[in-house]
Amino acid sequence: MGAENEIIIADYDPRWPILYEQERELILSLTGQDVIAIEHIGSTAVPGLGAKPIIDIMAAVGSLRDAQRCFSTLERIGYEYVPEFEDVMPERRYFRKSAGRTRTHHLHMVEAESDFWRRHLLFRNFLRAHPATAEQYYRLKKELALKFRTNREAYTDAKTSFIEDVVKRAQM
Repeated sequence: MGAENEIIIADYDPRWPILYEQERELILSLTGQDVIAIEHIGSTAVPGLGAKPIIDIMAAVGSLRDAQRCFSTLERIGYEYVPEFEDVMPERRYFRKSAGRTRTHHLHMVEAESDFWRRHLLFRNFLRAHPATAEQYYRLKKELALKFRTNREAYTDAKTSFIEDVVKRAQM
């Protein structure tokens, strides 16, 4: 695998929220009423937390049929729809955006108030409110990125128990 597949965890970049806001405005301006709400999720949404430098965006739609109406619009602004990911997560529609060979954005379209929506916001909000937990997560990600340098699936799987624990704590 080439260097473009290598997992890199960057230090927090204060530009990440700005990049999210720019993309949020663009998506909302083009998708009309199909997108009910939009949120910045993932590690780039947590101040001070290092991350893969890819902006994760979660867009809520009334139903996944509404998401389909957005596909061609999203393609025009550089998003690539990845239908094979529905085999793993049928409750979301996943898109990625790149600048050259560098991935810049992930867009997850899910039904409003779905479990996917709720769990991602619980996780993000807990990390925002608990900097020590966010720091633990950062250290774990750095360690796993070294261990699974080019194996994104193993890297993601290895974070799962930590994420699930945080979500449980957030639900208390």
